[in-house]
Amino acid sequence: MGPLHGFRVVEFGGIGPGPFCAMMLADMGAEVLRLDRRDGAELGLRRETRFATLNRGRRSVALDLKADGAAEAVLRLVRRADAVIEGFRPGVMERLGLGPEVCLEANPRLVYGRITGWGQEGPLAQAAGHDINYLAIAGALHAIGRQDQLPSPPQNFLADMAGGGMYLAFGIVCALLEARGSGKGQVVDAAMVDGVASILASVHGMYAAGLISDRRGENHYDGGSPWYDCYETADGLLVAVGAIEARFYATLLGLLGLDPARLPAQHDRSGWPELRRRLAEAFRSKTRAQWLELMADKDVCVAPVLTIGEAMAHPHLVARETFIEIAGVKQPAPAPRFSRTVPDRPAPPPEPGADTDTALADWGFTPQETARLRACGAIA
Repeated sequence: MGPLHGFRVVEFGGIGPGPFCAMMLADMGAEVLRLDRRDGAELGLRRETRFATLNRGRRSVALDLKADGAAEAVLRLVRRADAVIEGFRPGVMERLGLGPEVCLEANPRLVYGRITGWGQEGPLAQAAGHDINYLAIAGALHAIGRQDQLPSPPQNFLADMAGGGMYLAFGIVCALLEARGSGKGQVVDAAMVDGVASILASVHGMYAAGLISDRRGENHYDGGSPWYDCYETADGLLVAVGAIEARFYATLLGLLGLDPARLPAQHDRSGWPELRRRLAEAFRSKTRAQWLELMADKDVCVAPVLTIGEAMAHPHLVARETFIEIAGVKQPAPAPRFSRTVPDRPAPPPEPGADTDTALADWGFTPQETARLRACGAIA
C-alpha cells in the first residue's frame, strides 16, 4: 500500500521535475491524478506511452485548462486533494484562475507544490532555462569535468530530478506532516537553483575551509586525485576507484602490486601526476573481470563503470530487485524501501486522458457533470 497511502495529489501535467516528483509520491502509495493536455500532445521526446516512465503509477484526465468550466472543475478536484503539483512559469496558474490563493481558499489544508528552475521571485524568475543553466548559476557545472577541459553536463540528473523534483517531493511531504497538526496548508516553492545549491552544502564547507579550490579537476573528489578516478583496463573497459581512506588506499596498492615506498605520498599533490601514471599502468595490465575477481571481498572501493544495460544485469542489483519491469519496460523500482508499508508495484504510464470518466467519478463527478464538461470542450 505504501507509506503515503490515503493521500490524494493533483498533478498538472508537464515534463521533467514535476512528473519525477509525482512519480516519487505515487511510488510511495499516494493517489496521484495527472491532468494532461486535452489535445493529447506530449511535450519533449516522442515515444510510446509505456516508455514515459516518469508518468507511471497514476491515472490521467485530459483537460483544457482554458476552456469554460475547466477551472471550476479543477477546483472541485482541489477540494478533495491533499496536495497539488504544478511546474509552470510564475504567474501562469494565477492567470488560469488556479493560483495558490484561490486553491487555498477552496481547500485551506492544501499543500500547493510549485517547481521552477529559478523560483517564484528574483530577477530571473520569468527567464527560460534548462538543467544546464540552473547548474551553471548554482556553481555546480563549473566543478564537473576535467582540468583544462570544458565542464561536463551530467545530462539532466542533477538539477531537474535531484535539485528539483526530489526537493519538491521532500517539501510536499514536510508540509503534509505539518498540516496534520496545524490544519493549515501552504505553498512549497521548489527552485532547482536552490536545490542544487543545497546539494553542494558539503562542497561549500570544504571550500570555505580552504580544503578545495574552485579550479575544476584539481580536487579530491572531482577526478583531481589519482585515488578517486576512473581507469582503463586491458580490455578497454573502465573501473571506478574511490580509495580515499588510508587503509583502502594501502589495500589498493597491494592488489595492484605497487610498493608505497616507491610512490609519491597519497596526499602529495605535486606527486599526483606520477601516481596517476603508475596506477593507470597497473590497471592496464589485467582485464576488468580479472581485477574484479582479484578485488572481490576486499575493502578497496573499486567498482566497474557499467552502462545502463550492464547495470540492470549486475548480480547485486538483480539480487536487490533494484530494477523491475512494467509493461515490458525495464526501469528502476520505487525507492527507498520500507519494512512494513511496502508500496505496490507501479501501474504503467497512462495514455493521456485514458481515465477521464472513471477518475472524475471517483473524485465526485456525476456522469451528467462529466458529460457537460465534455460538451463544452473542457475534457476530451
